[in-house]
Amino acid sequence: MKKIIALIVAVLFVLAVASASIAAEEKKTAPAKKDTAPAPAEKKIQPAKKAATKIMTVTGEIKAVDAAAKTITVVKKVKGQDKETVITVSDKDFAAVKAGDIVTAKYTSADGKNTATSIKKDTAAKKTEPAKKEAAPAEKKAAPVKKAPGY
Repeated sequence: MKKIIALIVAVLFVLAVASASIAAEEKKTAPAKKDTAPAPAEKKIQPAKKAATKIMTVTGEIKAVDAAAKTITVVKKVKGQDKETVITVSDKDFAAVKAGDIVTAKYTSADGKNTATSIKKDTAAKKTEPAKKEAAPAEKKAAPVKKAPGY
């Protein structure tokens, strides 16, 4: 009886090892099939990227206006540093803005060229900036220190 049980356990062990090795081989060959399939899929994705344009937004002060190229340079502070974005604008939008204006520009980027889709002047931003500067010193005053009784 012990010999029969030992024989059955040995056969089951051999089958388990064999099935594990077959499963491992199937996993190794499966990526090879996937490598050939994504190539056509990548071709489908690439035109979709070209068709989908991402609209980006920048809010800042117009530093420079180039009438010949119909471009504006918008400066925005990012982590304490000035970041400049050069945007090509339409004739209508170009006539409405001048250097020193605070604007919010929505634009698309294609072939290394930024083209404006809309430009809006932020008149409220100019009015609130001086108010923030005046309020800042008032906030920096330290509160009076209360002393405990007996000191």
